[in-house]
Amino acid sequence: MTRSPATSPATSSATSPATAAAKSGDSSPRISFEFFPPAPGAPEERFWETAERLNALGPDFCSVTYGAGGTTKDRTFEIVTGLNRRGIDTAAHLTLVGATRGEVDAVARSLAEAGVRRLVALRGDMPNMAGGFEAHPEGYRSSVELIGRLREIADFDISVGAYPETHPNAASPEADVAYLKRKLDAGAARAVTQYCFDPEVFLRFRDRAQAAGIDKPLVAGVLPVTNFAKLLEFSAKCGAGVPAWLHERFADLDDDPETRSLVAAHTAAELCQRLMSEGVEEFHFYTLNRANLSYAVCRLLGIRPALQEAA
Repeated sequence: MTRSPATSPATSSATSPATAAAKSGDSSPRISFEFFPPAPGAPEERFWETAERLNALGPDFCSVTYGAGGTTKDRTFEIVTGLNRRGIDTAAHLTLVGATRGEVDAVARSLAEAGVRRLVALRGDMPNMAGGFEAHPEGYRSSVELIGRLREIADFDISVGAYPETHPNAASPEADVAYLKRKLDAGAARAVTQYCFDPEVFLRFRDRAQAAGIDKPLVAGVLPVTNFAKLLEFSAKCGAGVPAWLHERFADLDDDPETRSLVAAHTAAELCQRLMSEGVEEFHFYTLNRANLSYAVCRLLGIRPALQEAA
């Protein structure tokens, strides 16, 4: 299937909640949320409140990131086990960069012993997030190798990363999808994608994945915009495109946080609604440890806490 580039979602025929709900059969999507460990010494009360508020929406799981080079390894372990103790099904990010095989295996075993059964297995970024990947001399050489070993250590449910706009280090979009298939074939259950703002980009990626024989879930990553300047900076590092219409939509809103939040929630909801109209059923929200925006997007998609649904 050949897809043409998309313009602003504002011009799409699937931007209103009513239209999207009708096209998707009025069914709510499956969701998950991503957090990062609060800085050491920072007050944690707000973090736990954020996690519990979003967990009330019934996500499949929540995940907690590693810092570049594995720099938040211990902190990630603390937060993941803390979330699990609170009854929040949580996946720990686990990277291979900058660590020996023995060190990575020890972390995986510790997680399993603590009752953690979900992992997000990633190659990981170099500490300075610059330059090409360089494996540790005594470490795993690739995420495919890591996934195979994790399956030996415990019966983990493993997610992996994927790039709708192609990984910056990949030789080509086709090579990138071929490597994704190797990761899934090695034992991963699903792929969670990097965020993107153009729904047609995700749909073309899905087409390539299906053509390559990938039949496991592709979970669309969604980033509600909280700070546009920081979004541009991070997107430049990770290879995520920021369309011109998004620049226009957030222009002159730096000093108007209330309007910016409303625009951000509706922009993310429009993306999800468009993808739902094309059969996408699972979304992973990059929360930046803030509940309000992701919660608002979920409400726009018809997702409510279980107690409200039962009332």
